[in-house]
Amino acid sequence: MPTYKYSARDTKGKVVTGVIDGLNDQNAISTLSAKGLIVLGLEVKKGGSTKVKKPGKVPNDQLVMFTRMVATMVDAGMPLVQALTALYEQTDPKKGKNLRLVLQDIIAHVEAGNSLTEALLRHPRVFDKLYTSMVKAGESGGLLAEILARLAGYLEASARLTKKVKSALTYPVVVIGLAGVITMFLIVKVIPIFANIFKDFNAKLPAPTQFLINVSDFFRSPQGFIVSPIVITVLFFSIKFALGTKSGTWWWDGKKMKLPVFGPLVHKIIMSRFARTFAQLIRSGVPILEVMAIVGASSGNAQVEAAIKRVALNVERGDPLAASLSKEPLFPPMMLRMVQAGEQTGKVDAMLDKMADFWDEEIEAMLTALTSLMEPFMIVLLGVIIGGIVISMFLPIFKLNEVIAQ
Repeated sequence: MPTYKYSARDTKGKVVTGVIDGLNDQNAISTLSAKGLIVLGLEVKKGGSTKVKKPGKVPNDQLVMFTRMVATMVDAGMPLVQALTALYEQTDPKKGKNLRLVLQDIIAHVEAGNSLTEALLRHPRVFDKLYTSMVKAGESGGLLAEILARLAGYLEASARLTKKVKSALTYPVVVIGLAGVITMFLIVKVIPIFANIFKDFNAKLPAPTQFLINVSDFFRSPQGFIVSPIVITVLFFSIKFALGTKSGTWWWDGKKMKLPVFGPLVHKIIMSRFARTFAQLIRSGVPILEVMAIVGASSGNAQVEAAIKRVALNVERGDPLAASLSKEPLFPPMMLRMVQAGEQTGKVDAMLDKMADFWDEEIEAMLTALTSLMEPFMIVLLGVIIGGIVISMFLPIFKLNEVIAQ
């Protein structure tokens, strides 16, 4: 942030000088004026930094806080620039470093006469199309505070859903990682001890035992120590690259919704996001074709996005929304009925909000059930892996009579 040297006249008529940090010239003057000073001269201090750093990604909780606080201050009658400046000043310089950089640029452009939407569009990594479209609708309709409050609620609901899904996935990931660490420890440290004992038998070992000894020898050899990480790394990035291609993304997005247990959960999450986003945009006054484009892009699924584009084409031709949605099997019958009722009563947004709430409850129930079922499943999986290794290593001892006979 630039540092300025200033000279100003205070309320008593006395000329005072000093230095002040400001986002730009206008911001520094506004800050001094708020302190009751009449600015006589202002210049950038030599050695002061004027370079604007490029901000990184802003965490979702900080974005929610920013949206909620700006909505509150604007609703209270505070001018937008003062609200943004106040938020900038109270943001933690360390934890909110990226947010401060974003606010610095937004304030400068709003003070220069640009709209808030134009300032937000300069930061697509922070403010997505949904965010900027709702803010634009709020500015156009003179309902900026109301739209921002609604947007903050939407972001909070989305964050809660994401947190629940991540929380449900944490347990199996930790258990699988623990199983991998224990397995590698047994293969590298424990199995060689048994292998040395079995050498004295001078007999053919059972196939599972011999297989584990061969695996242990491979991982402990120089070739295995070097080749294994390379193979795993190449395999990981190959899969990542394949799924990152257009055809790979299309295939995987379709498969995710057809998985035995997680498929219905993924489908409900997508439908909940679709319904809630659609409702918020329609309620904010965004044109329906623009709504369809934003909802499709924010769906996170290539096949769903393609289906929404086809729906948008039908709507553009003049077909009702419910009839257009009914042509796509991805959208469940219950939602179609609700949309149809909403079109008849003029309350599509309210109906979709109810559907989103219903799906959120179902998602929470499914996650709770999956978490409960996951615990015994993970214990069994861990027991099978570790127990299989232990039993394989003790097989020669169980068949000691046969080994001695050989």
